[in-house]
Amino acid sequence: MGDPIKLKDEGNIHFQAGDTENAIECYTKAIKVCKDKKVLAVIYRNRSACYIKKENYANAASDASKAIDVDAADIKALYRRCQALEKLGKLDLAFKDVQRCATLEPKNMTFLETLRRLGADIQAKLKTSFSTDSRVQTMFEILLDEEMEKDKREKAANNLIVLSREDAGAERIFQNNGVPLLLNMIETGKQEMILAAVRTLSGICTGHKARAMAIIQMVGVDKMCSIMAVDNEEISLATCNLFQCINESLTGEDKREYGKEEALVLDASKDLKTILLSLVEMVASKKVSSHGRDQALNLLSKNVPRTSMKVKDNSRTLFTIDHGLKKILKVCGQVPELPDQLPMTENTQLIASVLLNKLYDDLSCDPERDNFRDICDEYIKSKIDPNDMDKTIHAINTISGLLQGPFDVGNALVGRQGIMEMMVALCGSEREVDQMVAVEALIHSSSKISRASFIITNGVSLLKDIYKKTKNEKIKIRSLVGLCKLGSSGGDDYSLRQFAEGSTEKLAKQCRKWLCNPQIDTKTRKWAIEGLAYLTNDADVKDDFVEDEIALKAMFDLAKSTDKTIIFSVACTLVNCTNCYEKKDVMPELVQLAKFSKQHVPEQHPKDKKDFIEKRVKRLLKAGIISALAVMVKADSSILTDHTKEMMSRVFLALSDDPKDRGTIVAQGGGKALIPLALEGTEAGKTKASHAIAKIAAISNPEIAFPGERVYEVVRPLVGLLHTDKDGIQNFEALRSLTNLAGFSEKLRLKILKEKALTDIENYMFEDHDQIRQAATECMCNLISCKEVQERYLADGNDKLKLLVLLCGEDDENIQVPAAGALAMLTATQKKICTKLTLVTTQWLEILQRLCLHTNLSIQHRALVIIYNMLNSDNNELAKNLIESELLEIISIIGKAEDNPKRQQAIDTARTCLIKAMDLGLIKPFASPS
Repeated sequence: MGDPIKLKDEGNIHFQAGDTENAIECYTKAIKVCKDKKVLAVIYRNRSACYIKKENYANAASDASKAIDVDAADIKALYRRCQALEKLGKLDLAFKDVQRCATLEPKNMTFLETLRRLGADIQAKLKTSFSTDSRVQTMFEILLDEEMEKDKREKAANNLIVLSREDAGAERIFQNNGVPLLLNMIETGKQEMILAAVRTLSGICTGHKARAMAIIQMVGVDKMCSIMAVDNEEISLATCNLFQCINESLTGEDKREYGKEEALVLDASKDLKTILLSLVEMVASKKVSSHGRDQALNLLSKNVPRTSMKVKDNSRTLFTIDHGLKKILKVCGQVPELPDQLPMTENTQLIASVLLNKLYDDLSCDPERDNFRDICDEYIKSKIDPNDMDKTIHAINTISGLLQGPFDVGNALVGRQGIMEMMVALCGSEREVDQMVAVEALIHSSSKISRASFIITNGVSLLKDIYKKTKNEKIKIRSLVGLCKLGSSGGDDYSLRQFAEGSTEKLAKQCRKWLCNPQIDTKTRKWAIEGLAYLTNDADVKDDFVEDEIALKAMFDLAKSTDKTIIFSVACTLVNCTNCYEKKDVMPELVQLAKFSKQHVPEQHPKDKKDFIEKRVKRLLKAGIISALAVMVKADSSILTDHTKEMMSRVFLALSDDPKDRGTIVAQGGGKALIPLALEGTEAGKTKASHAIAKIAAISNPEIAFPGERVYEVVRPLVGLLHTDKDGIQNFEALRSLTNLAGFSEKLRLKILKEKALTDIENYMFEDHDQIRQAATECMCNLISCKEVQERYLADGNDKLKLLVLLCGEDDENIQVPAAGALAMLTATQKKICTKLTLVTTQWLEILQRLCLHTNLSIQHRALVIIYNMLNSDNNELAKNLIESELLEIISIIGKAEDNPKRQQAIDTARTCLIKAMDLGLIKPFASPS
């Protein structure tokens, strides 16, 4: 047991010496053993002073309070608590403490000044609060006044939304009876009022669990669902965003601490369950608009399946399957041509299929998958009725939806006895709607060659018959697509053709004819692209297609339309035209072995060779492919699946292969469009998009290629390409682009450092590959102006400076230039480097001499700058050693040379070195005899 007095005194000594840590340790030990209340109060007061020094204001206030509890008139403890409370933002409590201090010592100027300052701060804060409160009230008065001018109401609505996006503003609106007033705005039924109210509610909920839960109670989930269900796309989207903000706040995105309130806002599971059930109910409700249904499906797709398989709990998915799978299947089965169907957009059924796929992928074991399949099977069986054709085609359309989503489930259902026969029978129905649904189902079910072979045997003649006989354009084009798909089931293998020579070209010609006909509706024309997505596996077809500029522009115009279900087909077609699909490397030995054993060997079409691909890329760029891709990237995330993103990334990479085309890509917004593709999606897709960004960023002005703040977003994808699991060409392109960015601004250099790229760049400076080593050294040369980088070279215990000096001695000029440039900047900014340089390797002088004698004027100039920096480093011994070496003769020869514009930089720098040597008294000026 220690003596508390001694420990206190020891703490005082540490405190006076500035050793706060040890002072706290002594005071803490003294507190544990002290029994005397008055002494204990002094120790607490002293420890409070230590915590103030360490800026630990919560502990400082706590310790001061414990001292005040013993002696309410302890003026030192009162003032320390005042200081701590002020720093914690509790100005009113701090004011009370200093007020007591001033009462006890009325002539103390420190107390009086603090009292005056805190009084002024409190008044200013109150003024601001009242000002904000009055502003909020005024905004609501303007918005709810029907006689107010429209411009003023719009301005008030925008101000309210902006205010709600700041935490303090959101709190003022919430505390000022804002939610009931926002509900009054919604009740007006006017679009601009509803939008302003919903967007303001989103701001209030964002990142605040307590407010989000309060709004659920005050507004009600049913009310929010009814707002989202209205037939207005903008209002539905805004309400969807409100639900998303609430969900993120309730599921852990909100990281703030609530203290005593925590117990009130901790359990959000009941509210989340209520929202989930309400969204599931919206999916199949006839009262919900088409846009509302889309947003309900989008919310389920985004928030129900796990974002990472590392999370064990998939209970939300299981709950949704149990309560909502049949409702989602109902949406998939809707046939818009029949009466009494659910209101839907062009995208609804695809969004539902994507949701089904995500739910199925989120299942973690066979029993869960079996349950999913059983529910689907039971649903299909319940809808098949030979006496009710409407119910039957609903079942077939549901299977089509499953084939576009969880294909394995749909494929298993197609394989059930009688299903395929029913599809074939429906093709022969007199009702056109039956034929249309059946043909679509046949198209979707023939995704595997084995299934395609079955349909070729049983259904090709039927599809041909429908195509020839029907006068309905919608059926005609679908049957054509069915034939296209079957005709391309061999992929790009030239030797595997299902149809006779020239048949695919004829089918493609017909597809292009449909595509270019503006009189046909978008929903029907999109099937022409679906056909081309299959047929462009054939090199003859893709070559003809890219030559048809009208057809290309028609496809790009459709890609920009509101019907986003077309995106996948467009992406497939573009992947085929640019040949950027995944290609397996085939070993020549295996090909010979396969031929010997009479196995099938894939053959490349003559028009799939590099020169043909390059011509196709030029044609696509000329037709406006970039602007189409830029629009496609902005599509809703539920439609723009990871697979589609990957295909678009592949296309972008193929388009950016030729440096001459990169300006066109930038000019049409391609740089900006690539950023989301590089940040989200499959690993392969993100890598391809990052590689395309690297190609563009290496040779473009970053401010133009990636306007605004987006330029900082490209750094992370580029740094990702430096990883050792990436290809050498990807490493090289990433280093080149980072070099360009690092040379552009200090803010970008700091961003590169923040993304922890420095170690990788340093490692690549010593790669075996010359070009990679050069690119890494150039990148380091541009980063060297950062203080953090300089400190790494200054630090002891590493060979970074030694390796940089040795790189200056390489035989490769392309490496010597950036290495010498880096060394020149280092020696200019850090004088200690000049001395350290001479200690890291014995070859330093020889390397400098070689650089000064170099025929490359850029290298020679950099070497002379290094020598000047060394002479100017305040190390007289170093300067003396330099002048006593052969360097003096080399510098003299360069400096005495006649002026020459080509060599002037080096000549001037050499002369500056000689002048510096004279100033240091190391050499004397040459005196002419009188």
